[in-house]
Amino acid sequence: MLYRAGSVLLTIVLSVTGCKQSQTPPPAPIQPAVKPAPATPLSEKKDELGTENAWTQVWDTFIEKNLPPEMLSAKAAKAVESYCPAFSAASEADKRAFWAYTIQAMAAAEAGLKPEATAQHTQPAVAKTDKITRRPMRQEGLLQLSYQDGETYGCNFDWQADSRLGLKDPARTILQPERNLACGMRILKTQIIDHDKPLLSRSSYWSTLQPGTQSYHVFAKQMANVPPSCGKQIAKSAVRRKATRRAQP
Repeated sequence: MLYRAGSVLLTIVLSVTGCKQSQTPPPAPIQPAVKPAPATPLSEKKDELGTENAWTQVWDTFIEKNLPPEMLSAKAAKAVESYCPAFSAASEADKRAFWAYTIQAMAAAEAGLKPEATAQHTQPAVAKTDKITRRPMRQEGLLQLSYQDGETYGCNFDWQADSRLGLKDPARTILQPERNLACGMRILKTQIIDHDKPLLSRSSYWSTLQPGTQSYHVFAKQMANVPPSCGKQIAKSAVRRKATRRAQP
């Protein structure tokens, strides 16, 4: 009888202990180290002129914290060698800052740093129909993306909800900076990691990253303030020439 009572008591103690242990919250995920990215020339100019500057460091931080880990790899270092020759030797925080700066430069060239920017190409050679909206395709947001990209790259755009809103309504999912930037990072990762292409490629999703195009020259000018950790010993003009030579089809 005494043995049975002891067994019951031990079972109760273990059950209570197990409950307490199961209620312990899991440790919070470790946040990556981040550091401020430089401002692009366009952002600096807007500040100097006192005009509205939509770009905010909050977006830099978002990019740095949500960057796909593959974008810190040796393959990524090779892809960005033309603009960041010291990428492989940089700290993780410096690598993240480089990507934040580069994407800011892309947004400057693509959308003038305006999250509500939207455009529609009408030239027959480039005019297409968006498979999601079934309307003429528009390029929208900071990185000038389309709803079709949501399906292609797994981006979090909601055409059904957005179709009930105005064209430049900031509530539209495709215009929301964090969703737009997250989609852009997916596309960059596909180009650089999955397809093993450099940052500058004639087959890039963005004409901004296609050497020889007008928008590429705008992007190249915006890359004038890359973080010092990238290695400033290479002259900017030499970097642009090297970048053009390294561009792949």
